[in-house]
Amino acid sequence: MEPLSIDGTWCHTPHIHADPRGSFLESYRAADLEESVGHRLDLAQVNCSVSRRGVLRGIHFADVPPGQAKYVTCVSGAVLDVVVDIRVGSPTFGRWESVLLDDESRRGLYVAEGLGHGFLTLSEQATVVYLCSRPFAPAREHGIHPLDPDLGIGWPAGVEPILSDKDAAAPTLKEALDAGLLPDHGACAAHYADLAASGRDRDPAARAPGRAAPSL
Repeated sequence: MEPLSIDGTWCHTPHIHADPRGSFLESYRAADLEESVGHRLDLAQVNCSVSRRGVLRGIHFADVPPGQAKYVTCVSGAVLDVVVDIRVGSPTFGRWESVLLDDESRRGLYVAEGLGHGFLTLSEQATVVYLCSRPFAPAREHGIHPLDPDLGIGWPAGVEPILSDKDAAAPTLKEALDAGLLPDHGACAAHYADLAASGRDRDPAARAPGRAAPSL
């Protein structure tokens, strides 16, 4: 798990074991993620999207708390996966970072609650799987227009983007900021701390000697 320049994003590049039969890898290890991020990913939902070349999904985010953390992999094909820091008050507010996810490197990308996420399909078809910490809740879901010129995401040239009607009608980053839609950096930091604390309370090995287990 390697941290990216935006706090709350981590990239996992697995070791692929190959032989004449094919290959094997561990695409996700809960212990490695918890050690890096500071808390567990409570798996609530697994999403799978199949997209043709040029499909641009995002930039999506959810209200915090509780938000929705994601661990994203591309199991077939290739996508350019993008994370945007939309947390108001963050030192990297408005910054974006991209990672190539494909069926060769088998990288995985962890995206914390409060960050914007999207991807552009580069191959003729791509299948992307997301492990999500919370189920989809339409009332808490929002988007930023992925082609916002002020955001300036460096989508690859030569790939004509195909957007859903909802994503095409999404506000710019400034419009979302003015409308009060964006997550607050302080609220996100407090949420991350709560997740870490609740994880310690659930883990008997992390309790101090003599400390009673919490009542459930």
